[in-house]
Amino acid sequence: MSHKAAKLGLTSVVIILAFGGLLYTTLSEGTEYYKHVDEVLANPEAWQGKRLQLHGFVVPKSIGRKADTLEYRFDVQSNGKVVRAYYTGIVPDTFKDESEVVLKGTLTDKGFEVQKDGVMAKCPSKYEVKGVAGTPGTK
Repeated sequence: MSHKAAKLGLTSVVIILAFGGLLYTTLSEGTEYYKHVDEVLANPEAWQGKRLQLHGFVVPKSIGRKADTLEYRFDVQSNGKVVRAYYTGIVPDTFKDESEVVLKGTLTDKGFEVQKDGVMAKCPSKYEVKGVAGTPGTK
């Protein structure tokens, strides 16, 4: 094998390893799982510390806010399983009892710690069609 071929082979190996390492670190940092509350609580130890998008519904009368702060505590449920969530920041206008939410954050032994700007909520009743002829349940 010539000296030139050895240099070319070594350079190729270094480039492939560097690209592989970059790809691995990029994907591992950006990995975020989308799970429902009941899926996560079926085996919470497996999900602790991992970045999650957690889907569920706000439990009625569970929203609490520390006086004169933006610190919120509330429960989120899915299929009868409930997790306590903690968030500091401004919540969307649609965030209220029974609203459907997707929370970005991590599961801890204390509950679900929501990251900054990690609350997305929608109010399904706002978007439902009511009283339109031909819709099931209308005359």
